[in-house]
Amino acid sequence: MTHPRDVLLGPAAAAPLPVCDHYCGIQSRMVKSLALQAELAQELGTCAFDVTLDCEDGAPVGGEKDHAEMVAELAANAWSVSQKSPQHERARIAARVHPVDHPAFAQDVATIIGCAAEALCHVMIPKVDSVADVELALSHIDQAANNTGRSTPLPIHALIESPLAVHHVAAIAAHPRVESLSFGLMDFVSAHGGAIPASAMATSELSRPEDLDQFSHPLVVRAKLAITAACHAFGKTASHCVVTEFKNIAKLEAAARHASRALGFGRMWSIHPDQIRPILAAFSPAANEVAQASRIVCAAHAADWAPISLDGHLHDRASYRYFWQVLVRAHQTAKLQVHDPAHVFFST
Repeated sequence: MTHPRDVLLGPAAAAPLPVCDHYCGIQSRMVKSLALQAELAQELGTCAFDVTLDCEDGAPVGGEKDHAEMVAELAANAWSVSQKSPQHERARIAARVHPVDHPAFAQDVATIIGCAAEALCHVMIPKVDSVADVELALSHIDQAANNTGRSTPLPIHALIESPLAVHHVAAIAAHPRVESLSFGLMDFVSAHGGAIPASAMATSELSRPEDLDQFSHPLVVRAKLAITAACHAFGKTASHCVVTEFKNIAKLEAAARHASRALGFGRMWSIHPDQIRPILAAFSPAANEVAQASRIVCAAHAADWAPISLDGHLHDRASYRYFWQVLVRAHQTAKLQVHDPAHVFFST
């Protein structure tokens, strides 16, 4: 079989990331989140979200070393248990360490990667302002990983949280070890010294221009678009920031849908377990979109990727590429049914 991934995207295309990245910084919540990840993976047949164990906001001042040791132990244990599961259901665990200029950064890296390098799918580096920050982080990360014998380089996710970071965002996205860029909304707003109002850290009901919320304030929207544009230019995944109103599921779903459909994000942060399923739903293609994509890609495959006419519309490799990516998203979010003819592309 000529796989659509190789024909339409090329063999060097990066593997897609789960559409939800769930953050937790307290031990009890970490344990529950890892258990929920395993339960949902078994239910859906795929690991539908990452769990990122947080040192930056999770560690108490003065307790950074103990916190890092706890994160390393939890990650290693959860990863070990998940090895008994099928490949698609295995745990995806990340760690957010302190920024590179924080006194605890080197300790975080040495402790967590030194003890759990094989367990980690990536490392999140906060407050990245430049490529130099990425290189400094990698110098510590690679040294720690090499000491453990990890066979593959650890991907880096960078958190864009300042005007300077937005200024350098294309160069950061272009770095070959950077897999994803996330937007740090609250730090970004705070970095403007009061020039952006507090309303921009929240989400209003309608996101009207006069609301100046995170979807209508011009500087915030500009930053988000700069991040997604850079990620799409260099084949990386853009991850949308949190919605802090975690009790309002309707607002969360609307925000996630807007981030995905209008702003070009491929992934979004969750900070409460109740946010995970709504994010998965918002980033999933609709059933009719999946059905259309399946018909087109299967017909294209049968035609050896030559142009086809379907329902009165001409399709060629340009549209095949789009509809293949719809199928990839459907598979990521467990919306591609096993009986769908296109499912065969994900079982080989």
